[in-house]
Amino acid sequence: MNKHALICISIILCVLATVPAFASVSVSSPGNGSTVGSSVKFVATAGTSCSKGVASMGIYPAPYQLAYVVGAASLNTSLNFNPGTYNVVVQEWDNCGGSTTATVKIYVTTSQAGVYVTSPANNTTIGSPAHFVATATTGCSLGVASMGIYTGPNQLAYVVNGASLDTNLNLSAGTYNTTVEEWDKCGGASTKPVTITVASSAGKTLYNVHSSGGWRSYAQQPPNYSDCSTCTPSGPGTTWAMYQFNKSITLSGNSTQFNIGGTQAYTDVLWNNHLIGDLSSQGLPDSSHTLVPTLHNFTYDVYFYSSNLNVSEALEFDINQFFNGMGFTWGTECRVEGVHVWDVWDDIHYKWVSTGIPCYPNLNAWNHLTLQVSRTSNNQLLYKSITLNGQTHTLNWTYAPFSAPGWWGITVNYQMDGDYKQTPYRVYVDKLNFTYN
Repeated sequence: MNKHALICISIILCVLATVPAFASVSVSSPGNGSTVGSSVKFVATAGTSCSKGVASMGIYPAPYQLAYVVGAASLNTSLNFNPGTYNVVVQEWDNCGGSTTATVKIYVTTSQAGVYVTSPANNTTIGSPAHFVATATTGCSLGVASMGIYTGPNQLAYVVNGASLDTNLNLSAGTYNTTVEEWDKCGGASTKPVTITVASSAGKTLYNVHSSGGWRSYAQQPPNYSDCSTCTPSGPGTTWAMYQFNKSITLSGNSTQFNIGGTQAYTDVLWNNHLIGDLSSQGLPDSSHTLVPTLHNFTYDVYFYSSNLNVSEALEFDINQFFNGMGFTWGTECRVEGVHVWDVWDDIHYKWVSTGIPCYPNLNAWNHLTLQVSRTSNNQLLYKSITLNGQTHTLNWTYAPFSAPGWWGITVNYQMDGDYKQTPYRVYVDKLNFTYN
């Protein structure tokens, strides 16, 4: 994949940018001085006298901690907070180089009534059974009495005593406007709506792909970044390594450690595994060429951990499908260096496209990433959603496929990109599961 020419923009400079005349930020939620639960809904709009309009808006829960950004003159999102007092700054940047802010003081407490759903994510496509996980809080001194799930208006499908639920519901294919509700012992209640689409098939999952065989690796060096056929893990220019069955930093008991380094700046290492079709590592060769063309929906679900991810240029996670002379590469990368956004790959124009979705993976902690993509009925690539550490962003962007004669199958990629000094770093990958149907 091509390397970005990155432009680093200092958050400090953004905060101190000159305020243009008549610029304004109006925050309608949460109210200033309000007491809220841990999931805080932010709704705000911005205006500016800049003739070119507002470029973007963002939310700072604390100084220099940009938690959310959107390329528009309005925002509507929810952020999770720990209990405490916050002077949240909502900021707008205009296309003339100016900016302005509004500060909202909030008191976050767990004593407020609320329902918090961690599974399934809102506006996602899932299989059946649907896995529901949720907790509830209340201001009632007697506590939460029970919780339930409505799969439609007046259709109570499940109820359980207590302030938490964890259950599976068998649902037919279709879209459901579900509601998770809690009832307290003082006669009160609160709800959380979750819209889901249940696929016609639950799909099949290949588990722990990170610890399976079949991985191949390639250095990709400037200027063309094609797979280097003469490079070796020991160099020259780029060095890399892959160590499976690591037991020191792991969730499953067997993580895989990936390392890159070297002396040539801005070089990458691609790891690739052929899952279905030609060279299948999973016993799914599809020799009759009857399986791959029927598969439309794919989920790349993975956990990753690093103590020095801050020196990475980018981390890339790809899904590829090839059949009947067509190639589909759903490329998704977190641009760690500088801009901290998610990009997706445009197959036809051979370039990365910024989604504007922030990407701030945690250091010294496990990060959970879920990518959902599809091939439409008219053979277009559909980027559906990106979920990092419980925050889901829906895209629903489509692109055309590219020509790939002679290839047949489905593969996944994992890639690490080096920075301007090719600073060495390592990433642990665990619970890499791939679902298809």
